[in-house]
Amino acid sequence: MGASPVVLGAIGLLALVALFEILPRIGVLNRRFFPTSTEIGSALIDQVQQSEFWVALLDTLQGWALGLAIAAVAGVVLGIIIGSSQLLRDITASTIEFVRPIPSVALIPLAVLLFGTSIESKLLLVVYAAFFQMLIQVLYGVQDVDPVAQDTARAYRFSFVARVRYVTWPTALPYVMTGLRLSAAVALILAVTAELVIGNPGIGNRLAVAQSSGAIAATYALVVVAGLLGVIVNLVFRFIERRALSWHPSQRGEVAV
Repeated sequence: MGASPVVLGAIGLLALVALFEILPRIGVLNRRFFPTSTEIGSALIDQVQQSEFWVALLDTLQGWALGLAIAAVAGVVLGIIIGSSQLLRDITASTIEFVRPIPSVALIPLAVLLFGTSIESKLLLVVYAAFFQMLIQVLYGVQDVDPVAQDTARAYRFSFVARVRYVTWPTALPYVMTGLRLSAAVALILAVTAELVIGNPGIGNRLAVAQSSGAIAATYALVVVAGLLGVIVNLVFRFIERRALSWHPSQRGEVAV
């Protein structure tokens, strides 16, 4: 019987930590730029003992959560409205396909021009990136609704709200949860990027300060913190997805016959 993925993942992580401990010590990696795992761990412990670190962490989470909430609500509402109308889909298709590929980081000069280093500049980047992740998934979900079910609901004179609640939403929900999970990851990336480049308060800004001051071990420690945040966000939203879709065959492991 093979080892579980969790065990194998832990082994891989321990191997990476061991390599970062050994390679700088034997000179394979320049210790000036690649501190050992012990030094990174020590810097990480030093960071978590400082109140400024927790303030920065809360600033990052605040910008991430607020931007994700705005993007999720807007993406779901507009996705359902646009997806429910063939005319609206045709009108907006070219605009969405034109705007969606624009990299969020390309908006950094505009964000700085409009809002400086305030939280609004961070939100602009986060919302822009996360919104399209949600919108596209919701559009896919609405288009996947069974036409027969839609026609039946219209025949029984269901209102638009009733059709969304009883016909559209159950079909679109798996897509919505996928979009939410993807948006959460993208939103975190853009939140840290805004802090790193623009200078918004948060982990990214603290990382930039550590790098510019030559605190190499602290820089690596803050990179580890950002990575752990990404892992935690992914695990939390996977858990939410499993709970919200506990009725869905994909989560029960059922195979369609």
